[in-house]
Amino acid sequence: MAERDGAGSNHLIGTVARTFVRFFASKTFERFGMLGLLALLCLARIWDPAPLQYLRVRAFDFYQILRPAQGTERPAIIVDIDEDSLRAHGQWPWPRTLLARLIERLASYRVAAVGLDIIFAEPDRHSPMRYAESMPELPANVREALQGLSDNDATLATAFGKVPVVAGIALLRKDPGRENTGLKRPPIAALGLDPRPYLVGGPHVLANVPVLQAAASGTGVITYNPEFDGIVRRVPAVVNVGGQVYASLAVELIRVATGGRTLVVKTGRDGVESIVFTGVDAPNIEVPTDRRGRLWVHFSRSDPARYVSAADVLAGRVDPARLEGRLALVGTSAVGLLDIKSTPLESQMAGVEVHAQLIENILFQDRITRPYYADAFEFAATLVLSLLLIFVLPRVGALRTLISGFALVGILVGASWLLYFRHGQLFDTTFPLLASFTLFLALTFVNYLREERQRQWVRGAFSRYLSPDIVEQLSDHPDRLHLGGEMRELTLLFSDIRGFTTISERLNPEELTRFLNRLFTPLTRVIMGHRGTVDKFIGDAIMAYWNAPLPVPDHAERACRAALAMQEEVEKFNRIITAETTASGLPLPAIKIGIGVNTGQCCVGNMGADQRFDYSAIGDPVNVASRLESETKGFGVPIIVGESTAAGVPGMALLEIGSIRVRGRTGESKVFALLGDEKLAAAAEFSELRRLNERYLKCASAQEWGGALDIVAEARGKSVALLEGLWNRREAEATSLRSPRESGGGRASELPGAAASPESATVQ
Repeated sequence: MAERDGAGSNHLIGTVARTFVRFFASKTFERFGMLGLLALLCLARIWDPAPLQYLRVRAFDFYQILRPAQGTERPAIIVDIDEDSLRAHGQWPWPRTLLARLIERLASYRVAAVGLDIIFAEPDRHSPMRYAESMPELPANVREALQGLSDNDATLATAFGKVPVVAGIALLRKDPGRENTGLKRPPIAALGLDPRPYLVGGPHVLANVPVLQAAASGTGVITYNPEFDGIVRRVPAVVNVGGQVYASLAVELIRVATGGRTLVVKTGRDGVESIVFTGVDAPNIEVPTDRRGRLWVHFSRSDPARYVSAADVLAGRVDPARLEGRLALVGTSAVGLLDIKSTPLESQMAGVEVHAQLIENILFQDRITRPYYADAFEFAATLVLSLLLIFVLPRVGALRTLISGFALVGILVGASWLLYFRHGQLFDTTFPLLASFTLFLALTFVNYLREERQRQWVRGAFSRYLSPDIVEQLSDHPDRLHLGGEMRELTLLFSDIRGFTTISERLNPEELTRFLNRLFTPLTRVIMGHRGTVDKFIGDAIMAYWNAPLPVPDHAERACRAALAMQEEVEKFNRIITAETTASGLPLPAIKIGIGVNTGQCCVGNMGADQRFDYSAIGDPVNVASRLESETKGFGVPIIVGESTAAGVPGMALLEIGSIRVRGRTGESKVFALLGDEKLAAAAEFSELRRLNERYLKCASAQEWGGALDIVAEARGKSVALLEGLWNRREAEATSLRSPRESGGGRASELPGAAASPESATVQ
């Protein structure tokens, strides 16, 4: 009963699963499901979570990377409190008397105005009066003398009177616990609706000491909050501080320098639209903002021409032409003072340079904006692309849809780029592309379910009549069910076990099968790991090839690396088998394999009869690869590669060992021993071996067998005989072919093989 209940439960689960599969693969789900997914995507865009924002702003960053700001004029100069300045005048904070000297120097250079990207929130502790108060052990007369000296803050305030200065203030979330007196709020007028509900800002500010605030010509906010990913892209033009509207440092500095009377903030129903400079020394300048009163900064690369060292200004070493009539921004690039920001173009940029680049954008009208209608345009593009996918893809097929989709994507991206390039307008293409790609994946999944159902039907219908591999081909690629092949360059590999007869005589059939399976498993893994195809197992031999059925561009190199790795696997296998068989009392001899590798044009495809066929390769290069494997015995090397294969792996450790004569061809083909990879090829030991090998081949070619024997002896004496079998063969060959003059007797015609070519073999 329990078994019957379990079977019924499994049947119910299977029925439900099949029902779901049929539903998801149905036309009904394809249409209504895709429309529902499109609605969810549109809701996600309205919600606008952080990942969507990130994709959007990163696309805008990419536009700036492709085309940053192009201007070369520098109306704003940064007076940089850099590392050189700190070395010259001491650590920060400096005495304000030194800063007063800096302001006076800038006034003497006739700058238009000075903006301070610095806040002096506390009285100067270097002031004589405060120094005297902090040192009660000073004599009374000294303390009285110090208290009679002028205050450093007053000295700096006096310097403010020599040039228009905009003092910086910072936004705070918490009350700093002091009353900000002397703040000079810029004259700001609202045109249209009240902008304050839309502006970014904070309830409090950190301001300068009152004497400095009162002496300054204006007050500018130096705070700009980076985006959620820590990158500065937008800077507030105006901010709301506890119900009062203040301008940013860059905006206020321009207003003060141009003699501006009023800064106008235009506000519509969707938020802030622009700010307008109304000046007496310059025509009105209108700058578009986003709905929250922020300006997109059109960045350029950090430029040393924007900077002059504060130390050089104090020393009077600056060319007056660099400062006269310009806006001077006093700030710091010193890393220890923590005013380093990230921008779309730079991972590290001094914060004061952001203000400088914003000033350039405003004055030269080199601005980028995101129009208020951008969201509507992007929604329309999303709907067009998505609806085309939903209703056109099932009718015209995947290829035409793909081509049309790429064309539409190209038009969309091209239009977005053109609007940025020509007009500085930012339109997001990431969401339309993401939505259409998501729908494409969903449609692909539905089609996959449908195709899977069809394949299952094909397997079920034909598995009783055809072999499983043919059924698999039929279900995946019905067009391939025909005899024939194609010509393709392949690299082929044959391997064979040496001394296999001795091993097979010691093992029964079951043990022998298990032995071969244990050996072939790691060798097959090596071949497949190097993107090779194992064609067949022929007794104790393996045939494999590369570059079919899938293309492998570096097939010769992969085959050679596979051959080397197979030799390593055989060594590991020998260690394991030796340990096991020795422990059992029936030790087996260590096995070796010979490998032949050859490259050439072959016919590859389905071979066989109408009733049964297999995917394989045929051709002369296949036969040559098989013969190269058999020649490893005669040459005494484990791996031999053909000349065409060797040409494809010039960096590997290859030695020319002779030549073979292929029956049916004129001439001979060189063969090479493969010893290792590029690491061995660069070793000094291999270089010496190559030198000796070349000398031996020259002697053998000239039939100078006495010299050849000397080279063999030299190789053994220098312990560079990496190929012991090859050197043994060569020694025997040179000894048998040595002339009577060299050997001291005998006749050349009596020597076996005297008429044969040295280091050669004939391959049928």
